[in-house]
Amino acid sequence: MSQELFNYALRLGDSAMVLSQRLCEWTGHGPALEEELATANTALDLIGQARMWLTFAGEIEGKGRDEDALAYLRDTHDYFNYLIVERPNGHYGDTMARQFLFDVWHYFLLRRLTQSSNERVQEIAVKSLKEVTYHVRRSMDLIVRLGDGTEQSHARMQESINDAWKHVGELFLDDEVTRVLHEQGIATLHASLWDEWFEQVSEVLTEATLTIPAKEDAFHKAHRGGTHGHHTEALGFLLAEMQVLQRTYPGATW
Repeated sequence: MSQELFNYALRLGDSAMVLSQRLCEWTGHGPALEEELATANTALDLIGQARMWLTFAGEIEGKGRDEDALAYLRDTHDYFNYLIVERPNGHYGDTMARQFLFDVWHYFLLRRLTQSSNERVQEIAVKSLKEVTYHVRRSMDLIVRLGDGTEQSHARMQESINDAWKHVGELFLDDEVTRVLHEQGIATLHASLWDEWFEQVSEVLTEATLTIPAKEDAFHKAHRGGTHGHHTEALGFLLAEMQVLQRTYPGATW
């Protein structure tokens, strides 16, 4: 299989894994028990999806690296996740703004990938889509509840959306990887996801009585490069914590 497919599997696997780690940081710190459990369950779904993508990537590479080796034994510049998922959690509104904007994109992407010409990509997408359908419903509901809540929650939610919005453009950028896979019928062009993503996001933000940021505000050049190994310092700190056990005791198993 191709280098492009290997890179694409890493992009999706790394993004799911990094976002899962971010959500796990809320364990024991959630605003309410029900929300804490829901956030943890979302994190578990994402780590399961990451395992499928990373296992697939290891098989494509053919160098004997399994999901654990790819997760724990790569350095920051070898990760290809989207920058939006590595952003620090901030307050709960910040976390939900990030989750909502990513979930809607993730849903529409996976829906396209269920039609992939590659059987493994299709299988992973079908399984993941069932989980992400729940993720997007939950995050949309919370955006509405927080946006159309108190005066304070409304103001803070608007700030969170505006801040996270600057990082969504990268999700819709195409490069040699997505273009080659699109030509092979394996993946979709990410730019083609924008219209349906924007329509869905706009409907939710309107219901939440929040202002919809301008399209041009989503495509800041400073907030791209994650899919090519260029990251913020936030990822380095996250990986240091996530990888400490495996790097302290190389090859350790349960």
